[in-house]
Order: sequence, then C-alpha cells, then structure tokens
Amino acid sequence: MRKRSKRYREDAKKQPAAPVALDEAIKTVKSYSKVKFDQSIDVVCHLGIDPKQADQMIRGSVSLPKGIGKSKRVIAFCQDNDVEAAKAAGAIEAGGDELVAKVTGGWLDFDVAVAHPSMMGKVGKLGRVLGPQGKMPSPKSGTVTPDIVNAVRDYAAGKLEFRNDAGGNVHAVVGKSSFAEADLRENIVAFVEHIRKLKPAAAKGAYLKKVCLSGAMTPSVTVSVGASGGVE
Repeated sequence: MRKRSKRYREDAKKQPAAPVALDEAIKTVKSYSKVKFDQSIDVVCHLGIDPKQADQMIRGSVSLPKGIGKSKRVIAFCQDNDVEAAKAAGAIEAGGDELVAKVTGGWLDFDVAVAHPSMMGKVGKLGRVLGPQGKMPSPKSGTVTPDIVNAVRDYAAGKLEFRNDAGGNVHAVVGKSSFAEADLRENIVAFVEHIRKLKPAAAKGAYLKKVCLSGAMTPSVTVSVGASGGVE
C-alpha cells in the first residue's frame, strides 16, 4: 500500500464523509495544506459506460471558459504554405516530411500534435510512436482539422483532450489552486456539462455516476450529482 505523507494524512481528516455540493468541494480542496507550487486541480467523472464497447467510448476536446493555467507545446503536421501561420499561432514545430522524420527518429518533446487531413497518409505511419504517448492526431479529438491555425492556437492555450480509461473514468485538469473559487466552479460545470452531452445512445442506466475533485497532491472530495444528472 502506498505510504501517504503526514501532510496528506492531516488533510484527509478534513475530507467529507459523504458527497457535498460543488461549492463546498471547491472550498475543501482549496483549504488543504499549501505546497511549494501552484498545483493543478483535477476532476474525475466515473461514467456508466462499458469501456470495452467502441460505441460507448468517450473522447474529445474542450476549451474551458477560464483556461487551465497552463500552455501546451503543440506541433503541426501541415503543408508548406501553412507552416509560418502555424508557428505564428504558437506551434513549436510545423511542417511535413521533415517533421514526420523527426518524430519517427524519437523526438517527442511536445504535448499535442495536430494535423491537416491531407497529411494523415504520412502521419498515420506514426501511430506506433504517438499512439502509446496519447499524442496521435485524431478527428474525434479535434486534432485532425483543415483549420490548422485555430487548432494550434486553441491547444497552445490549454485546450483539453480527454478520453475514458479502462474503468470508465474521464480525468481532466480544470485549473490551478490559485484560481478563484468562482473560476474553478465555472470550469468544472463547463467540463461536466460537456461530458454529459456526450452520453452514448448505447449507455444504459445512470450515466454520470460519480464526480471527484482533488489537487495534484491532496485527498479527493466527492461532489454531489443532482437529480438532473449534473453537479450541484
């Protein structure tokens, strides 16, 4: 069993025993012991889906209204005439064959890869490299798009990519501990509502089963899910 720090154990004493309203959950997480860095605030949604079924997979991307307090390193697989515009929008690298060769050679010092549809014949060969890293461009996540410039700009600014794990959970960073409570609330509500709208037709019964909020180094707090299926 993982040994928890003394700070974590002390914070766990403040952990509510039952689900609480979103505002109280945010206050509790922000009341936990301070650390030496501005830790991320994470939300986890446990969904009533069968992760083994392709038609029940939850995957996509979303920009949160208050941002997440972190920029991302983005590369763009694009035609030569889009290279300068992609770099001006925030891409750390952009191009075609040379960029494909660079990644094939093992360069993975980036967070997100976006690609123009015309490049996927070449980028598709990178699946064995980028797939295990979670960096393979995909139409479902919005990283394969003809609008390269806006995609680069959105992801560089912190646009979130998400997908469910094998347990039917979706994880996301929704801000930093330094964020105002109102800003965290707005981001959390926006993310949960976005996930709700993605409910697969094949999913039966309760969809949003559980929502938990935590800091990167804190205990979690379970948030109440209302009768309408959203956070309260």
